[in-house]
Amino acid sequence: MKIATWNVNSVKARIGTVMDWLKEAAPDVACLQEIKTTDEGFPRMELEDLGYNIETHGQKSYNGVAILSKFPMSDVTRGLPGGDGDDQARYIEALIEADTPVRVASIYLPNGNPAPGPKYDYKLDWMDRLAAHARELLALEERLVLAGDYNVIPTEDDVHDPAVWADDALFLPATRAKYHALLNLGLTSAYEQADGRPHQYTFWDYQGGAWPKNHGIRIDHHLLSAEAADALSGITIHKDARSMDKPSDHVPVVIELRD
Repeated sequence: MKIATWNVNSVKARIGTVMDWLKEAAPDVACLQEIKTTDEGFPRMELEDLGYNIETHGQKSYNGVAILSKFPMSDVTRGLPGGDGDDQARYIEALIEADTPVRVASIYLPNGNPAPGPKYDYKLDWMDRLAAHARELLALEERLVLAGDYNVIPTEDDVHDPAVWADDALFLPATRAKYHALLNLGLTSAYEQADGRPHQYTFWDYQGGAWPKNHGIRIDHHLLSAEAADALSGITIHKDARSMDKPSDHVPVVIELRD
């Protein structure tokens, strides 16, 4: 099973790019972030024509997450538990009903800038909520993939120039500490297990010639339960997507799980 994560930076603005990539890469499951549309506005018909079942948790103009699956889905959760009053659409989870079921979440973790400040406090609180929910999911002892744009640069090997990002919310020590605390619950970074090369990026800003200069960061991650990590056979960062027509500033990352 191929499971992709991709922050598409507006699914309606980039529907042609998204469809072209899906046709070529043909993931079984695609976790999308920053769809930037309501559930009603999602281009469901176009993507269903590619053979996908679709679950969305949308929001007008901002945020929004979706799961596309060539298998049926059940047990759908919209919104990260524990956030009473939190109306930001950043989390959706579903059980993928394949021969070997996999529980998958599409995650758009808050950016948190400027830091310090209320947005950074929200980011850290959101990470605490994610850890609490992940602990509950791990207790199910099933294949679990928490995929998405984490807005976390895990180490200095995941950024072109650590000094440039030193004061950014994505790279602050408290951010990285909470990310590693999440891993310490019993989750495995698919990239670290299946590849691990330094300076392989998933995001290049639109500004300052970041893409041609390869001034990138790695912030799109798949975190796996032990059951999923045992089945992991590979991971691919689809860098070519950054050169497509009307590209997102992120590129898709795809893992493959053995049956």
